[in-house]
Amino acid sequence: MSSNHKKGIQLYALDKYKVQDAFNQAARSYDEAAVLQHEVGQRVVDRLEFIKIEPEVIIDIGSGTGRLSSAVTERYPDSRLYSLDLSPAMLNYARRQPITQPEGFICADAEQLPFNEQSVDMIVSNVTIQWCMNLEQTFKEFQRIIKPGGLLMFTTFGPDTLKELRTSWSGVDQYNHINAFFDMHDIGDALRRIGFSDPVMDVENFTLTYKEAITLMRDLKAIGAHNVTEGRPHGLTGKQRLQKVIKAYERFRMDDGLLPATYEVIYGHAWAPLPRDENNMGDTNEDGSVSIPLSRMRRQMSIKK
Repeated sequence: MSSNHKKGIQLYALDKYKVQDAFNQAARSYDEAAVLQHEVGQRVVDRLEFIKIEPEVIIDIGSGTGRLSSAVTERYPDSRLYSLDLSPAMLNYARRQPITQPEGFICADAEQLPFNEQSVDMIVSNVTIQWCMNLEQTFKEFQRIIKPGGLLMFTTFGPDTLKELRTSWSGVDQYNHINAFFDMHDIGDALRRIGFSDPVMDVENFTLTYKEAITLMRDLKAIGAHNVTEGRPHGLTGKQRLQKVIKAYERFRMDDGLLPATYEVIYGHAWAPLPRDENNMGDTNEDGSVSIPLSRMRRQMSIKK
């Protein structure tokens, strides 16, 4: 994927109107089909247990049906959390759920955030930034609104995601049928270029299994994750081409008779840099030892595996 990027811009530009429409249509079916997304969101919450921070204002970017917002609100009951999503239907659905409610719901684009500079203590985002057209622009917006010493924690999908489906389509036509995904190293490099401190990245692979390839495709539509790139073919997918894809997918059938669908999940967190006089490693004492402020040590804590 790295060879297809220049400073975080995707090979296939996303049509944001199509993204919004896809998630509007998927609002009611999302929770039932988004098993992996919910599991990854829970792992984000688990990772927060190992980071010492007491945020006043939190934003859940790409909040969807509100599962992560609810869990983070329970984790930080004294904080003000705002759920932000591009899809008004997702936000409306989240409002009606019997879950812990955030401070407010905001319909907005992650690349153009309606928040003042340095007004947020923590940003969480679960499998959302792959829907952003420009990675660096997205991180610039994150850094603009986050306070010095604030935490950014996110997940996204990597290039191996849905590799079986991508390969199956490649033998049928030359169009892009699977959205482009950022490489973990590109993401880490972008965080550093923007100026985030101490970025930590790691990756985890999941394999979902299906009896039939068409069930996978229906699940993708149910969570709003079908192809929305500008390089996609226009018009409905013909039944003949679809049958060719289903046939091509059979080459991946495993010994247990099931078909795999790979998801590469990237986890990342980083800190907004402290002011220069607070961002040094500590004070040198007369005996040559270095005194490091406790706040600095907490900020540098990495997530335990």
